[in-house]
Amino acid sequence: MRIYIESTIPSYVVARPARDLLQAARQQLTRDWWELKRNQHELFTSQIVLDEIAAGEAEMAQQRLNLMVELTVLDLIDAAEELGDCFLQSGVMPAKADADAAHIALATVHRMDILVTWNCRHIANATIVGQLRRLALSEGFTLPEIATPEELLGDWHDEDNE
Repeated sequence: MRIYIESTIPSYVVARPARDLLQAARQQLTRDWWELKRNQHELFTSQIVLDEIAAGEAEMAQQRLNLMVELTVLDLIDAAEELGDCFLQSGVMPAKADADAAHIALATVHRMDILVTWNCRHIANATIVGQLRRLALSEGFTLPEIATPEELLGDWHDEDNE
């Protein structure tokens, strides 16, 4: 599978353990997917992701960037910019979610199978995804599946217990 790695993924992989139980569980699920499943796929990212993960504390930013060095960086081509603008102008996504729209547009235009993220506000959101799927189709594109690392892990826990 061709998978677009959005910014939250390297952020969760290298993050210091969260005190919030849900956040800590998501961090562990992300680390598990990264360690156990990522090598089964072709991974891609974008300069937008690299810029986002380069921000913040220098040591943590470098750790995030180090995770991404072997990934193919997708070009921000005109078709992706136009599709991202379409997502924003439709009102499905708020104007402040321009980077999120760009992630989805890049993954769509470059024909990714999956976009993996923990951004459930603007990206992995069933209400938004359905509307974006229709918009992308009207523009001649097929939206990739949008999933969290938890969904991509599948039933690997069961396999270990058999």
